[in-house]
Amino acid sequence: MNSQRNSLPYWLIAPGTLVVLALVAVPLVMTFSLSFFSAQQGGVIDPSLTLQNYSQIVGDEYYREIFLRTFVLAILVTVVCMLIGVPEAYVLSRLSVGWRAVSLVIVLGPLLVSVVVRTLGWAILLGREGLINRALLAMSLIDQPLQLMYSYTGLVIAMSHVMVPYMVLSVWASLQKLDFMTEQAADSLGAGTFTVMRRIIFPQVIPGVLSGGLIVFALTAGAFATPAIIGGRRLKVVPTTIYDEFLNYLNWPMGAALAAVLMLFVLTVSILANRFIERRYKQVFA
Repeated sequence: MNSQRNSLPYWLIAPGTLVVLALVAVPLVMTFSLSFFSAQQGGVIDPSLTLQNYSQIVGDEYYREIFLRTFVLAILVTVVCMLIGVPEAYVLSRLSVGWRAVSLVIVLGPLLVSVVVRTLGWAILLGREGLINRALLAMSLIDQPLQLMYSYTGLVIAMSHVMVPYMVLSVWASLQKLDFMTEQAADSLGAGTFTVMRRIIFPQVIPGVLSGGLIVFALTAGAFATPAIIGGRRLKVVPTTIYDEFLNYLNWPMGAALAAVLMLFVLTVSILANRFIERRYKQVFA
């Protein structure tokens, strides 16, 4: 009887484990193994093993620039989401129950719309004849339309709009564990608002901020639809380059190598960030 009880959890997770292996693990292994081959003309794959794709990624300035652009984009979007999401989550935590429910619907609204639809909406807003440029021209703030499409500025704006809800939810979850009596105690001892925020509130929500930043960074680094529409051909990132290698150039091994490097890059950043979060969490709440 005891042996049956001990084995029951394994039988319960077996179906989910098989699904993950079939739909996630096996394709990843196949993609990673494909990266060790090379492509010939017409998309024919040479069966001999080689590290040519990885050496080309490391040695070619073109691929290094694309990876650097992807990394910088992910960092900028993460910083913008932190600057917007942390205060927004704090305000949400202080609202009444009714207004909090309404505000959460507004915050989560972008997640209920297809990312392609949202991005096309931003393409209309950011175009040279878009609403943003028309408004700025009407207010005489600019003399000529700004180049927002196919630029870092437009891409960061559109990606931040997509990713802010993830930051808000992560920080808001941390704020639910916060005892607001500590604020009242600090206020009664003469601490100002800025001091309370800096010494009491922010240190306790650091785990949520870092967790949200990690989610935003990973999702931005792997985003395809928004960079493809807003960035276009002039501002290529790793996911759009992978798409081109697979479908336009029929160079599947190079596309697989780029995907493997991107996955390992994001995984490394995630592991290092998790260790930092755990260490910081222990220091704050020990």
